[in-house]
Amino acid sequence: MLKVLKNLKKSWASVLIIVILLCVQAATDLALPDYTSKIVNVGIQYGGIEESVPEVISEDEMDNLLIFTKGDDSILDNYDLVDENPTKSQEKIIKKFFNDEYDIKENKIYVLKDLDEEQTNNLEKLMLEPLVEYVTVTDEETSSQVKEQIINQMTTHMAAESFEYSKEQLEAMNLIDLLKQMPEEQRSLVLNQFTSYLSQMTDSIKEQAAISSVKELYSNLGIDTNKLQNDYILMAGMQMLGIALISMISAVTIMLLSSRVAAKLGKTLRDKVFKKVLSFSTAELREFSTASLITRSTNDIQQIQQLIAILFRVVVYAPIIGIGGFVKVLTTSDNAMAWIIGVAIIAILFVVGTLFVVAMPKFRKLQDLIDKLNQVSREILTGLPVIRAFNKEKKEESRFDDSNKILMKTNVFVNRAMSMMMPLLMFIMSSITVLIVWVGAHNVDNGTLQVGDMMAFIQYTMQIVMAFLMISMISIMLPRAQVSARRINEVVETEPSIKDKEETKEFDPNKKGLVEFKNVSFRYPDADTEILEDINFTAEPGKTTALIGSTGSGKSTVVNLIPRFYDVTGGELLVDGVNVKDVSQKSLRDIIGFVPQKGILFSGDIESNIKYADDNMSDEQMIKAAQIAQAEEFINTKPEKYKDPIAQGGSNVSGGQKQRLSIARAIAKDPEIFIFDDSFSALDFKTDSKLREALAEKTENKTVIIVAQRISTILNADKIIVLEEGKIVGEGTHEELLQNNETYKQIALSQLSEEELNGKGGE
Repeated sequence: MLKVLKNLKKSWASVLIIVILLCVQAATDLALPDYTSKIVNVGIQYGGIEESVPEVISEDEMDNLLIFTKGDDSILDNYDLVDENPTKSQEKIIKKFFNDEYDIKENKIYVLKDLDEEQTNNLEKLMLEPLVEYVTVTDEETSSQVKEQIINQMTTHMAAESFEYSKEQLEAMNLIDLLKQMPEEQRSLVLNQFTSYLSQMTDSIKEQAAISSVKELYSNLGIDTNKLQNDYILMAGMQMLGIALISMISAVTIMLLSSRVAAKLGKTLRDKVFKKVLSFSTAELREFSTASLITRSTNDIQQIQQLIAILFRVVVYAPIIGIGGFVKVLTTSDNAMAWIIGVAIIAILFVVGTLFVVAMPKFRKLQDLIDKLNQVSREILTGLPVIRAFNKEKKEESRFDDSNKILMKTNVFVNRAMSMMMPLLMFIMSSITVLIVWVGAHNVDNGTLQVGDMMAFIQYTMQIVMAFLMISMISIMLPRAQVSARRINEVVETEPSIKDKEETKEFDPNKKGLVEFKNVSFRYPDADTEILEDINFTAEPGKTTALIGSTGSGKSTVVNLIPRFYDVTGGELLVDGVNVKDVSQKSLRDIIGFVPQKGILFSGDIESNIKYADDNMSDEQMIKAAQIAQAEEFINTKPEKYKDPIAQGGSNVSGGQKQRLSIARAIAKDPEIFIFDDSFSALDFKTDSKLREALAEKTENKTVIIVAQRISTILNADKIIVLEEGKIVGEGTHEELLQNNETYKQIALSQLSEEELNGKGGE
C-alpha cells in the first residue's frame, strides 16, 4: 500500500493544504462544545457573568463586603476608586455597564484594575467566600434568622453594659448594619458560623453563589443584568457561528482537494499500469489475463481512489479529534465520568472487530470474483458467433449466471454484515448518551457538575466515538484496498523480459534489410522443451522468404522473434548485421512492417487505420498502399470512403477486408522488412494473386518474409523454409522441395493435384 501512496508526491502541495485544513477543522470542532457549555453555564445559569469578581462595585457595597474578609483589606489593592476624572481603561469599563446618565460624583464606585490571568485567579480565591457569605446574609429567610440571633446576643450584652441602641432600633436595622454595630469579637463568632457552613459546600455551588452575589451587586448599582445576559449569549452565539463557518469551509475544501488528489492518483496509477502493459512482451501478457488487466486498471484503482478520498480525514482528523476530545473531557469536565468513554470505545471495537473477522475473508475474495466474471463476459462476447452457431446460448448463460451468482452472494454477505454495523453503532452512541445524562444528572444534583459541562461532555464523547468509528471504517476498507494495491503493484513492478540495453548499437547500413538466423532456439518461459531448435536461414533484401509447415510447427514463433515479441533463448538473430538484442526496440520495429495472423483494426476510420504508423502521412501514400493491398475496391463502395468509420476491433468489416486493411497499414509504413504472418488466409485466390503481384513491385528492394498455409501463396517465393516440430527439415525453391523434401511434397499434395503442381512448377 505504501508503494502506491508514494505516487502522492506529485500532489504534495494539495496534501499539505489538506493536512493544515484538517488541523483547523479539528480545532474548531473541538472548540464548539466548550462554547455550548459557556452559553448554558455562563449565559443562562450565571446571567452572562463570567467571573466571580465584580468589575464594578459601589463604595458602600465594598465596605459591606469587607466585613466578611475578617479585617483583610487586600481586596482593595485590586480596585481603583473612581473620582471625577476616570482613566481611559476605567471609562471603558464604566461604559460597558452604565449609560451616560450615571453620576460618578454622587455615586462613587470601585473599578477593577487591569489584571493578568494569575492576578485575577488570586482575586477570585480571595473574594469567593466573602461573596458567598454576602449573598447568604442578603437572603431574606437567612437574614431574618441570623438577625434574630444577633439581636438576642446584643440585647444580652446591653443588659450587662450600657449600649447606645435600643432593641427596637436594632430590629429596624438590616443585617449588614447590625454586623457593623457588633463588637469585633462577637462579629467574628457569627462570621465563623458562616465559614463552617461554607466548608460543607462544593466548589461548584460556591462559584454559583459567588456569581449570584456579583449579579446582585450589579443590580444594586442599577446595571441592566438582562442586557448583560443577552449580550453575552449573542456574542457567544456569533462566535459559535463563526467557528462553525470556518469548520464548514475547511470541510468543503478538504473534500474538494481530497477528491482531486484521489482522482490524480487514479490517473497516475492508470497511466503507470497502461505504460507498463505496453512495455510487456508476449510472455508477460500471457502471465496476466486480459480480463485481470482490465480489472486492475479500473476496479482496483477505483478502490484506491475511494480510500484516498477519506484516508486523510482518518489519518489526521480522527486522531486529533479522539485525543483532543479526551484531553478536553479530562480538563473541562468531571473526571469521574471518563469511564463512560472507555465503555463506548470497548463496545465499538467489539462490534467492528466481530464484523472484521466475519467479512474480511470475503473482501479478499471479491476482486478475484470480479476477475472471473470479466473473463467469462469477455469470452462470451468475443465468441458470440460460435456460441450461436452451436446453439449454446443456454449453456453460456448458465456459465455467466454461475459466476454472477457467486459474486452477488459474496457482495450480499459483505453488505449485510456492513449494514448491521451502522445500526449497532448508533445504538451504542444513543445508549452512551443516555448513560451520560443519567450519571451526569446525579452529579448535577450533588453540585459536582454543571448542566453545560454535562452537555459538553456528551458532545466530546460523541466526537471521540465518531473518531473511533472513522478509524474502524478505514480498517474495513483498508484490507480491500490493500488487495487492490498489491494487484496494481504486481503489474507495475513486473519487469519486462524484453528490454533495451543501457547502450544500444546502430544498424549496419551495408546490410540493410538482411535477416539472419544463426543456430536459433527458443522455449517459452517455464516450458520444459524447446519450441524451436537450431534454426539457420537468411532472408535477403529483394527476395521473398516463405515459411511453411504443419500446424504447431513453429512458423509464427519464428517471425515473432524478429521484432522481439519474444527473445531467442539460444543462438543469434541478426537484423541489418546487428543482434536484435543490441539495438533499441523502437529502432528495430521502425524498419519492420508486421502484419499479424489475425487482422487487428482500431476504432476510428479507414484513414486513421492505414495512417497508423504516421498521422502526417500523405493521402497519396495512403491511397497507393490501399491499392497495393487490393483494399480500394471496397473502400470506394463506402459512403464516406476513407473517412468511413471502423468499429471497435473492426467488427463492421469482413475478415478479408480487415486483412487487406492490415496489409495496407504495413505497406503504407514503407519499411525495410515486411513480415506477413499467414496474412493472406482470408483472401480469395484472385485477390491473393493480384495482391502478391502488386506487392512484388512495391517490395522490389525490400526483404519479404511470408508465413503461409497455402502452397499457392508461396509458389514463386525465392526461398521456402519447411518447418516440422520446431526444426528446419527443408529449404529451397518450390521445384527443389517437390523433388527433395517429402514433408513439403505431402503438404503440397494435400492442397493441389499433382498435375497442378507440375504445371506450376514448369512455369
